[in-house]
Amino acid sequence: MVLGVAIQKRTVPRLKAFEEAYARADKEAPRPCHKGSWCSSNQLCRECQAFMAHTMPKLKAFSMSSAYNAYRAVYAVAHGLHQLLGCASGACSRGRVYPWQLLEQIHKVHFLLHKDTVAFNDNGDPLSSYNIIAWDWNGPKWTFTVLGSSTWSPVQLNINETKIQWHGKDNQVPKSVCSSDCLEGHQRVVTGFHHCCFERVPCGAGTFLNKSDLYRCQPCGKEEWAPEGSQTCFPRTVVFLALHEHTSWVLLAANTLLLLLLLGTAGLFAWHLDTPVVRSAGGRLCFLMLGSLAAGSGSLYGFFGEPTRPACLLRQALFALGFTIFLSCLTVRSFQLIIIFKFSTKVPTFYHAWVQNHGAGLFVMISSVAQLLICLTWLVVWTPLPTREYQRFPHLVMLECTETNSLGFILAFLYNGLLSISAFACSYLGKDLPENYNEAKCVTFSLLFNFVSWIAFFTTASVYDGKYLPAANMMAGLSSLSSGFGGYFLPKCYVILYRPDLNSTEHFQASIQDYTRRCGST
Repeated sequence: MVLGVAIQKRTVPRLKAFEEAYARADKEAPRPCHKGSWCSSNQLCRECQAFMAHTMPKLKAFSMSSAYNAYRAVYAVAHGLHQLLGCASGACSRGRVYPWQLLEQIHKVHFLLHKDTVAFNDNGDPLSSYNIIAWDWNGPKWTFTVLGSSTWSPVQLNINETKIQWHGKDNQVPKSVCSSDCLEGHQRVVTGFHHCCFERVPCGAGTFLNKSDLYRCQPCGKEEWAPEGSQTCFPRTVVFLALHEHTSWVLLAANTLLLLLLLGTAGLFAWHLDTPVVRSAGGRLCFLMLGSLAAGSGSLYGFFGEPTRPACLLRQALFALGFTIFLSCLTVRSFQLIIIFKFSTKVPTFYHAWVQNHGAGLFVMISSVAQLLICLTWLVVWTPLPTREYQRFPHLVMLECTETNSLGFILAFLYNGLLSISAFACSYLGKDLPENYNEAKCVTFSLLFNFVSWIAFFTTASVYDGKYLPAANMMAGLSSLSSGFGGYFLPKCYVILYRPDLNSTEHFQASIQDYTRRCGST
């Protein structure tokens, strides 16, 4: 059985009678048609030829539907010509007309032909009613059955399913093997000429299938995401280092504790400012060192919460500048001890020039100003700003500052790295100084811990780029500040609080005399 569509069958009026009369005339003896006689019941034959066998064409089988379509076409042309020539008034125009003008008028006709409306759509196609038919072959013969119909006015489709005879078990409807229904989130990709044949392809990540268009996946918005094979988009999750997270609580507590220790140490040193331990540590220079560490510690609070423009501008630059001041003081303090104990007698000119020109303060100022210029250039040229990052994770929006991937951040970090190396070298050169002035072990430990902290951070940043990267950055900075404070100030606090016998002028003089004897013996 083959299903198809055909124009609804209609009969041309009196065509059947004409066919029968024509067939009889073919079988009867020929007779002339006299002039003025009636050749049919309603038409005068004025120049009728004789119905002779050699003049009569043979009548062959024809389709009544095709005949009616030709009948409608003739009437459509007649109506179009009637309108084109303006024959509505009773007289037709005799002006020249062209085929394209007639075609335009035919598309505009609208009339009834034996209760059948003849009209055309905007594309010039006839508006007709159709039958849904089934051809059924039985050997060399075939028949067809009308299964349903469709009309255009009103638009209606009728199918009599009981007349359909499927060639299957128990008259079951066969399943089409062209294409099966698409799963959710799968688009239809046409693979052949027919639109009903398609492949099922899942929509890619970041796209979804709108039910209004089953053949094309639509992209999600910038603030949205969708997994593969999705029918809808979902809002992205905005992530940053929030204050309510446990990681933030731990880092916040550690940084606050460090800040309190710095303030407490400053108070302790101020109370014991004239003691040998405080004077040997640098005296009033210690307050600059503690203040720089406190500034670095305060900058770490900018890593918490949603990034803002002030936080992005200050947190890294303020930390770098504060740590630079601390390293400069540490370097110059170690270098000053080396000059006093090793070069004051060997190179007295250099020693006196260093003391008279305030070499220690000059070095701290120059190195700090250099870092300040680097940070200002960084803030002006590579301005750190809060940004929303969309490319890293398809379902997340990362709120972050743009400072760690800029050249300014790298320059500031390298500058502090050079100062750390110089501080390490000066402390190593003073490893054989008197015991009370020998800070090589503690300073070396703190600087090595500083190096390890930042190496760990950059290693982490190279393999991890998630929401906790600012926490790793803060942890590296906190480790650097803590190691500097612990390596330089904690031993002195211990002596002040728990070993007052070591915090005496006599003990320091004895230590210097012992160093002098050892140097003299060598």
